[in-house]
Amino acid sequence: MSSLEEIIQNIREEWTEQNNVRDLTLQRSRMMIRSCANSIRATHRHEFPEAQALLEQAQEEARLMVADAAPFGDILGSGYLIDALKEMAEAALTLALVTGGDLPTPESLGVPSAPYLNGMGEAAGELRRFALDAIRRDDLESAERMLSAMDDIYSHLVTMDFPDTLTRGLRRTTDMVRGVTERTRGDLTTAVRENMLQRALIEFEQRLQG
Repeated sequence: MSSLEEIIQNIREEWTEQNNVRDLTLQRSRMMIRSCANSIRATHRHEFPEAQALLEQAQEEARLMVADAAPFGDILGSGYLIDALKEMAEAALTLALVTGGDLPTPESLGVPSAPYLNGMGEAAGELRRFALDAIRRDDLESAERMLSAMDDIYSHLVTMDFPDTLTRGLRRTTDMVRGVTERTRGDLTTAVRENMLQRALIEFEQRLQG
C-alpha cells in the first residue's frame, strides 16, 4: 500500500505536468488567434498566398496544441482552446469562400464540429465586409457572390437544432448570420437600384443628345 507521502507526490507530479501543459496551450492558443487574425486581414487585402501561409502556421500550432492537451480532458475541452480552433476554422473558411476554393472539412482542419460551425458563422461576417468593399468598387457581381455564400451558410446553420451544450452557442451565431445577411441584402439591393438609375439617366441623356 502506498504511503500518504507517495500519494501526494504522485498527485503533485500529475498536477505539475497538467499545469505546464495548460500554460503551453494558452500560449499556443494566443499565437493561433494572432495568426488567424492576420490571415483574415491578408485575405481582405487580397494577399492570398500570405493568408494561406499564416493559416498553415496556425494549423501547425493547433496540431501541437491538441496533441499536448489530449491526455487532459479538461484542457482539451477548455474554452480558450475551443475558441482558438474556432478562429482557425473562420480564417480557413473565409479564405476558401473568398477565393472560390474547396471548403476545408472539420477533419482536414482538425477542428471539432461545434467550433467549426461557429467559425463558419463568423466567416459570414467577414463575407459581409467583402461584399461592402465590392459594392464600393461597383463590383456588384462579387457582392452577389458573397451574399449567395452567406445565404448558403445561414440556410444550413439554421437546420442545426441541437442543445447549446452540444453546439457551444451555435444558435446565437446563427442569429448573427441572419442579421448580417439581411443587412447585406439591403445594402446590395440599394446599390443595384442606384446602378440601374444611373444607367437609365445616362441612356436618357444619350437619347436627348441624339
